[in-house]
Amino acid sequence: MFSIASTATLPLYLTRRVFHFSMKSLKTSVNTTKSSNAKVTAEKIGASATKTEASSSSSWVKDNPFIFQLGIATGKTSVADLVAQIVGEKKSLNEVDLRRNLVFVVFGFAYLGGFQYWLMITKFRKWFPTMDRFAKLPFAEKLKDTAGIIDAVKMVLFDVIIHLPVIYFPTYYTVKEFVSGQSWNPADWVMDGASKYIKNSKDDLTAMIKLWGPSDCIQFILPVHIRLPFRHIVSFFWTIYVSFTRGSIEDSPTITEENKLRQSQ
Repeated sequence: MFSIASTATLPLYLTRRVFHFSMKSLKTSVNTTKSSNAKVTAEKIGASATKTEASSSSSWVKDNPFIFQLGIATGKTSVADLVAQIVGEKKSLNEVDLRRNLVFVVFGFAYLGGFQYWLMITKFRKWFPTMDRFAKLPFAEKLKDTAGIIDAVKMVLFDVIIHLPVIYFPTYYTVKEFVSGQSWNPADWVMDGASKYIKNSKDDLTAMIKLWGPSDCIQFILPVHIRLPFRHIVSFFWTIYVSFTRGSIEDSPTITEENKLRQSQ
């Protein structure tokens, strides 16, 4: 590009042309720079907005862990049963057993979403005092925290020795009798559910140890607010197994002669 000063020796009409060409080039350069800066600014604003939205979503999960995992627990159990019925048992949508699905909805909401949160968050905080501190540490620091590791091992053992075999399975079979059983007597729900659990206990507990033993070792070192969501993800596949092997309403025991006699009185 010619400078304006160098045009002094040129004829007047050429000087004017060079001048106008120089000003046009300068104007184009300025506009291009402005456009480029505006584009960069817009990209920064967009990235900032995306980051803010993601941060806001993550913050909501941390601030509302109970509601978040309650929704996951309820929806997950229903979907898992539908997968077991439609994919595993080759049922059409018209053949889906909605009463059986209701068993899993009730169980997912009340037990997995409600009781399990109270047990594994509220009570575990009291029983295992290092839980929150240990959960916040980087993995390398966790390996140096002997007290935290001991409490994590205790939580795993509590889950597979006490919670699942003594509380979870009896509750599931009782809820199943409540929804699908033929008696309106709560005592019958417990008795019939307990008899089915005892009958299936060997297979149920073997499958439970194989899945929940390893997954608990991961769960109880995770940040507290994502422990139950992680558990619900694993439980999705567990629920498919339970639905496929134990969900069928047709397997429910018929009313015993004693129950028939009581109902006829």
